[in-house]
Amino acid sequence: MRIAQVAPLYESVPPHSYGGTERVVSYLTEALVRQGHQVTLFASGDSRTSAELVPVVDRALRLDGRCVDPLAHHIVQLERVAQRADEFDVIHFHVDYLHFPLVRRLKVPQVTTLHGRLDVPDLVPLYREFGDMPVVSISDAQRAPLPHARWQATVYNGLPEDLYRLREAPGDYLAFLGRMSPEKGVEEAIEIARRAGLPLKIAAKIDKVDQEYYTGRIRPLLRQPGIEFVGEITEREKGEFLGGALALVFPIQWPEPFGLVMTEAMACGTPVVAYPRGSVPEVVRDGENGFIVHDLESAVAALHRIREIDRRRCREIFEARFGASRMAQGYLEVYRRLVAETYPPRLAV
Repeated sequence: MRIAQVAPLYESVPPHSYGGTERVVSYLTEALVRQGHQVTLFASGDSRTSAELVPVVDRALRLDGRCVDPLAHHIVQLERVAQRADEFDVIHFHVDYLHFPLVRRLKVPQVTTLHGRLDVPDLVPLYREFGDMPVVSISDAQRAPLPHARWQATVYNGLPEDLYRLREAPGDYLAFLGRMSPEKGVEEAIEIARRAGLPLKIAAKIDKVDQEYYTGRIRPLLRQPGIEFVGEITEREKGEFLGGALALVFPIQWPEPFGLVMTEAMACGTPVVAYPRGSVPEVVRDGENGFIVHDLESAVAALHRIREIDRRRCREIFEARFGASRMAQGYLEVYRRLVAETYPPRLAV
């Protein structure tokens, strides 16, 4: 198939460090190319891909200090996609809902993966107006606020199967990996580690909007013994960081749409201890690849039992459910169905 992938311009594809959506777009794009499809990627110019790259901006907007209005660049991106629309069998958007008015007027089959949270009241009238837009969720839980949307499938985010290796003998520390923000549960992770008597290593990106939270709430907690902030890490560093951990602590405070870090940990054989919000019950099988807990006390109790989890089983569940090849196959089924609906076969007369 001739497939266009349209990525956000805030990060490169894949991102240099933190960036869930752009990372997933990269994994999907490369998996589709490996399977023999002709893929065109609309992304920032510093992206790295085996597909045809259409560079809309020179570099990722988050890294470009000259960028004042990122929306302007995304509008240019949509125009570039529209100019080439007839070259593709299907166009796959990853830029939220920005393109809806445009693609409603195009003849080419298209689909949008919604990567973010949907429990925002402003989205209800939007998806009522654009109820004809085919969309894909990254977990069943993500759909709950918008049951009336035109859902095509749930396709779980996937990782290349060879990206991380199983590490059967971990260290003795806990890992936290994510954004430095209240909804990710950094404070809770620190308290869980303190009560469990285990060291905690925190690898986190600090956005400008979260700088005050970090300075006022988190930095004072870093003075406690055993709590180490290692900063933002690259994908290359993740394998060692997650694989060396006794467990990943994931005490999220919001309806996480997917939580890629959970599958990254599982790929290393590292079990997950997580609160049951958002996608967690779909990703974590309680007692198999981690524990689902409801509060600080049960999290500490789970960590005291964490060595009961077979790290090889964590890896097996990752390979069976969250590999990039499986993700690509899920999207190909959606693409083919949309193409068939747009160009139904004519009956012989």
